[in-house]
Amino acid sequence: MSDTSASPDSAEVLRIGNCSGFYGDRLSAMREMLEGGPLDVLTGDYLAELTMLILGRDRARDPGLGYARTFLRQLEDCLGLAKDKGVRIVVNAGGLAPHGCAAAVHDLAARLGLDVSVAVVDGDDLTDRAAELGLGTPLAANAYLGGFGIAAACRAGAEVVVTGRVTDASVVVGPAIAHFGWGRTEFDAIAGAMAAGHVIECGTQATGGNLAFFREIPDLTRPGFPVAEIHRDGSCVVTKHPGTGGAVTLDTVLSQLLYEVQDARYAGPDAVLRLDSITLAQEGPDRVLVTGVHGEVPPPDVKVSCTSIGGYRNEMTFVLTGLDIDAKADLARRQVETALPVRPTELTWTLARTDHDDPDTQARAAATLTVVARDPDERNVGRAFSGAAVEIVLATYPGCFLTSPPGGGSAYGVYRPAYVPQDVPVHTVTLPSGERRIIEPPSTTRQLEPLADDPAAPEARAPGEAGSAAYEPVVTAPLGTIVGARSGDKGGNANVGVWVRSDDEFAWLDGFLTVERLHALLPETRDLTVTRTRLPRLRALNFVIEGLLGEGVAYAARFDPQAKALGEWLRARHVDLPTRLLPTTEEVEHA
Repeated sequence: MSDTSASPDSAEVLRIGNCSGFYGDRLSAMREMLEGGPLDVLTGDYLAELTMLILGRDRARDPGLGYARTFLRQLEDCLGLAKDKGVRIVVNAGGLAPHGCAAAVHDLAARLGLDVSVAVVDGDDLTDRAAELGLGTPLAANAYLGGFGIAAACRAGAEVVVTGRVTDASVVVGPAIAHFGWGRTEFDAIAGAMAAGHVIECGTQATGGNLAFFREIPDLTRPGFPVAEIHRDGSCVVTKHPGTGGAVTLDTVLSQLLYEVQDARYAGPDAVLRLDSITLAQEGPDRVLVTGVHGEVPPPDVKVSCTSIGGYRNEMTFVLTGLDIDAKADLARRQVETALPVRPTELTWTLARTDHDDPDTQARAAATLTVVARDPDERNVGRAFSGAAVEIVLATYPGCFLTSPPGGGSAYGVYRPAYVPQDVPVHTVTLPSGERRIIEPPSTTRQLEPLADDPAAPEARAPGEAGSAAYEPVVTAPLGTIVGARSGDKGGNANVGVWVRSDDEFAWLDGFLTVERLHALLPETRDLTVTRTRLPRLRALNFVIEGLLGEGVAYAARFDPQAKALGEWLRARHVDLPTRLLPTTEEVEHA
């Protein structure tokens, strides 16, 4: 049984920092965070859908692998420092081998002459049970666990907590549960910690990284990593260490809240966070207060990340220069497809018209034509495919050259989300003493109901409807002149969150940016289902575009496979903006 009876810590604020937003983030961040200011807990998020595929392939080659090895490089430099400062480290770097990662931490501590207590949270790995659970035969199948196993480890005094696949927010939620003594039904407080965790999980994205209005950040050369000061009621202040680069503003926090979300209900195993309940306030320089968070009963099922090898792929890119670009592309397509000894199962051509009229450099005269081949048989996308592209270079359009020599194909992955009842994963924590404790699932759950716009509802038709006299006159300018955006991937789907900074702007945006208009502005989405969610408290809208990314990031359906820049494309589209919403004509022209 989980331990929920331990006395909470008397301190009213828990300072939790982050030092990793992905597998490959800044190695020096752990030391920077430990030396930069006071912390109680330092977390690291190393896992993503693509990472699980990478770790799955590592494990397939060597059963002793499957964890994020860069974490150990950070820890070798910083374990003694963390222990001296009394900072607990909580990371999901265990990946597919949390006990192997923990053993490596023990070995490292022994080499450094340190006595360190380590706990492990696992039970997420359902790979061996995948077939019986109806999940097929994936390379890896991992359930997203909640924070109560981490909380038990913290209460038992673990100085380092290593987990497998937990939700990104759980590494923050778990220490907060332990510190404040929250029970299973304190949904508002837990949801508040979920919000804090979601904001800081991606590291420097909370301090100015990937921000639409990045030019407003005074020093983005080397932004600091974020800190969440969590209070007993679940509210928090997002901040960063003094003197570090970047900034913490309403925009940096809001854009991260909108990152990779589905609708107004952000579900986790311990609670459901209502994004439409959040209020943000700039409390001071680099301090944003997050309050009003409402939490709901968690759903009966947990999400499972299923990653598999989908087949093999290869690609070749032709450079087309100067005149007659379309005719040149058509000729290259016909020649390559005629030369192929075997046509792959999938053959996709993409022409990127990056050329300019009357170009003053050769690069500005050039467009690219990329052909991607996919097939279950590696031979059909190997040298026979790439060789067919190369062999036409002396017999095709003028100025033909390619960006790479011929090469073999490589395996690509596919991602598929699935769901199982909360009691299917055996959520387990191994305490520093060696005791293994089972964390029971929540006793009360409620079926998750999506909370997105109903186009027929009156509140979905805002007063800012395009053409309203209240918003005339207009000027044609990029949407991003006043609108911020943050986009990302949700498996094969993409999300684009957009926001503005005043109530008047939101009234206009709410009526203007409908699903139909999004289809028009982003033509790639026209044949796809798009769901819109209103978040009035945040002056934001969220759009989920189904199927834009094929079968996930590793499938690479688009040249931007994780939809990271989708929001920036939207902001670059020219629309009719009400002139009274524009700060100055000079700023519009500069945008």
